[in-house]
Amino acid sequence: MIWTVFLLVQAVLLYLLVTHRSRSESDPPLDKGAIPWLGHAIEFGKDAAKFLNRMKQKHGDIFTVRVVGRYVTVLLDPHSYDCVINDSDSLDFERYADVLMETIFKLRLPHRQPARTKALMKRHFRGMNLATLNETMCRHLESLLKAEIPPNLKYWKQKELFDFSYGLLFKAGYLTLFGGEQNNNSADPTSVYDEYRKFDNLLTKLARRTLKRDESRTAQNARHRLWELLTPAGQTEDSGSHAWIYAYRRLLQREGVDEEMQKRAVLMQLWATQGNIGPAAFWLLGFLLTNPEALSAVRSEFKQIAQMETSGTSLLHSRGNTPVFDSVLEETLRLTAAPFITREVVQEKTIQMANGQKYHLRKGDRVCLFPFTSPQMDPEIHPEPQKFQFDRFLNKDGSAKKDFYKGGRKLKYYTMPWGAGTNGCVGKQFAINTIRQFVYLVLDMDLELCDIDAQMPEINTSRYGFGMLQPKGDLLVRMKARKTN
Repeated sequence: MIWTVFLLVQAVLLYLLVTHRSRSESDPPLDKGAIPWLGHAIEFGKDAAKFLNRMKQKHGDIFTVRVVGRYVTVLLDPHSYDCVINDSDSLDFERYADVLMETIFKLRLPHRQPARTKALMKRHFRGMNLATLNETMCRHLESLLKAEIPPNLKYWKQKELFDFSYGLLFKAGYLTLFGGEQNNNSADPTSVYDEYRKFDNLLTKLARRTLKRDESRTAQNARHRLWELLTPAGQTEDSGSHAWIYAYRRLLQREGVDEEMQKRAVLMQLWATQGNIGPAAFWLLGFLLTNPEALSAVRSEFKQIAQMETSGTSLLHSRGNTPVFDSVLEETLRLTAAPFITREVVQEKTIQMANGQKYHLRKGDRVCLFPFTSPQMDPEIHPEPQKFQFDRFLNKDGSAKKDFYKGGRKLKYYTMPWGAGTNGCVGKQFAINTIRQFVYLVLDMDLELCDIDAQMPEINTSRYGFGMLQPKGDLLVRMKARKTN
């Protein structure tokens, strides 16, 4: 008994020694929270935006919080973001990415070479390859939409807008990037989507290791089923739009990755390429349907462009000039894109903020930017930030507005839905083109809210930090093919 008590005391003393931390004069403000070790983990996970806003009001634009035994320094001054984004020596992106890969996807790539992977993505998602992707995506979108809403359909068809948008875009993206007509072994896109949604619904809990027993079983089963369904993807060479997944598999093979880990890596890429487009399209359509002026402006712009097309190349296949739609998309992303930009501190570093103040970052800590709080929801930068304003990113002459200010200084980063620096989204243009194609096709139909007084659903606050936010509820809409005379 005495020996047990002695060991317990030793464990407690060791714990206090390891977890004890006090702030030095050069450190950012430190807030460890009331709960030992856990710190602010519960509040952070429940609603990160609310928590970080509270910390910002309490401590200012930089502070350090304790979360599950780790110390995270949060920087919320967009004028100072480059001191984190541009430092790849002291601040490392890949270590945290490796943690998430292991936790969410059970994926370990010890010989991973991120620079080669990014070069591969750039080669396949830009230039002429991007044009091929756009054409293939357009074909799949048109085909899937006709199957959902046949052109000869005379009655209204009711849909839940989130599931409709997410499902159709996911299936089209899967067929474009992972399957296709030439791969007869490809899994049925509906089966992949059904399993994916089970997995995606539990993704944040997977990342935070907060799954209940039955949720853990559901996530594990969905993950294993997805590994099976994705096994054929990239196994055979294809010169079409999904040649990239074949090239990605070959890169993994050269890095010594076995077949099992390759399947897991393909699932990670499925989430990376398909996890945000559907939710983004839902929010955009939802904002349009609940803001008649915005809907009218976008429809008018699409109609004018369609009338001017004389070369046989429609808006669907070209980049076009759509400043109104572009503003609506940027405003949608400002309101609903909420990723964390996270780095591991791999060596001691002193950062100098835009106001001249210097702070010391400790090795072993993490640094986190949260652009959703600032600049995206900062009222000084974007007045009435909670309000959807479809022309917020338009000048009076109709051109794109890119000049925004904070503290009298022009901002480099006034929204950051695509990340920034070397870790910015390689597939940004493909994603924009896809959302525009989808919205163009859907708005070419008769589409309206079932309840004209319906309001946008609340967001699921647990999704903060993982890309596009998702709604708690949905919007019920009805649609049918428009009559042509």
